[in-house]
Amino acid sequence: MTIRVLVADDQAMIRGALAGLLDLESDIEVVAQAADGAQALEELARLAESASMSSDSAANAGAPPATRCTPRHAPTADRVASARPNGPAGQPVPADVAIIDIEMPRMDGITATQAIRARFPGVRVLIVTTFGRPGYLQRALDAGATGFMVKDAPVETLAEGVRTVAAGGRAIDQNLALEALSAGSSPLTDREADVLREVEGGGTIADIAHSLHLSQGTVRNHVSSAMLKMDARTRAEAASLARAAGWL
Repeated sequence: MTIRVLVADDQAMIRGALAGLLDLESDIEVVAQAADGAQALEELARLAESASMSSDSAANAGAPPATRCTPRHAPTADRVASARPNGPAGQPVPADVAIIDIEMPRMDGITATQAIRARFPGVRVLIVTTFGRPGYLQRALDAGATGFMVKDAPVETLAEGVRTVAAGGRAIDQNLALEALSAGSSPLTDREADVLREVEGGGTIADIAHSLHLSQGTVRNHVSSAMLKMDARTRAEAASLARAAGWL
């Protein structure tokens, strides 16, 4: 049975290369591409709607959808609908695996993973990123991803990771997993992480307070705490160290 895959990456060349390489596998078909997490959700919703409409048409006709002679790479509604049974509560499963990058505009990969798992629980997420940071791995798993690989992995490893995730298993880069165990979880609170993200944008204490709807005193307390935890001399250094660890 063909594994249906969505690929989301903000770099068009990499996105196209990943899709092209995966489409060479006889049991994998890329049914959609997206430039960011928000578009990935939009594409999954479109595929789910097409599958639902096709299923309704088939039910009304009293017969399964007719097979059409279409190119292998064309994700028609008939093929999407007939490829898999419905997911939880009868919801159509728009794709089997979503391959998601982490650092993307509009909606990053961690946020997208959480949203995909909440809205389309039948879709499994495989993170494929340039940034093999232990903190990213832990955050991705916490968001619901069942796979995490770096982009410099051989294509055979990526294809096997897709198959493993589609079958309900986990595909985790072993070296990164060991690093994550050694590094431990992020010492930052959610609010401290929010403040450091604002620091990365170059905002002043007043700017950060306005953006996060906090008092300036509260922001200073969070900055001081984050600097202490990161053993940093400045708030900019604290943000840089946290980003390098994958905790932002």
